Amino acid sequence: MEQNKEMTAQESLKLISESFNKSRKDIIRNSAKYFMLWGALLTVTSLVIYLLWHFTGKPQWNFLWFAMPAIGYPVAAMMGKYNVAVPQNEVSKMLSGVWSVFGAFAVTLSAIAVCLVPMNVSLIIVIILGLAECMSGVLLKNWPIIICGFLLGVCGAVFAMLVENDAQLLIFTLGGVLLLVTGLIMKLQNK
Repeated sequence: MEQNKEMTAQESLKLISESFNKSRKDIIRNSAKYFMLWGALLTVTSLVIYLLWHFTGKPQWNFLWFAMPAIGYPVAAMMGKYNVAVPQNEVSKMLSGVWSVFGAFAVTLSAIAVCLVPMNVSLIIVIILGLAECMSGVLLKNWPIIICGFLLGVCGAVFAMLVENDAQLLIFTLGGVLLLVTGLIMKLQNK
């Protein structure tokens, strides 16, 4: 006699939910090291540019920002070789989309500020960086990411409105530290 091998709707939903939660945890585990990488790069880059600008009085040191992706992307690619295999799903695609949109906005607005319309780029970028981190936390259902992103966006915006010139770079030092802390929390949560 053949047994009925069909799953009930409840069993199917449970399996889908378990699979989604495992995938989400794997994404968080894999993402922790990237948060730490970009947090460290952001902290070091912003501090170096701040110090050089502060002591020389030359804002041209801001071109060193281009060193960050030149170093970060190859390092991230090498780190990616050792990731736990996580099948692409809607969450990972949306997460990738959030950070791609952030990057596109940051580069485009920076270029517009340099070439066309002067604006407080630090204010804008710190807000969208905080928003990107916060949205990542929402997608991953992770409160530490949401809180750190919110703090970065809101505190960074207030700081950008209160200080001028080279001191605004310290916003990104704060941002880097918050990304580092977020990555460490994610790593500790998913040991």
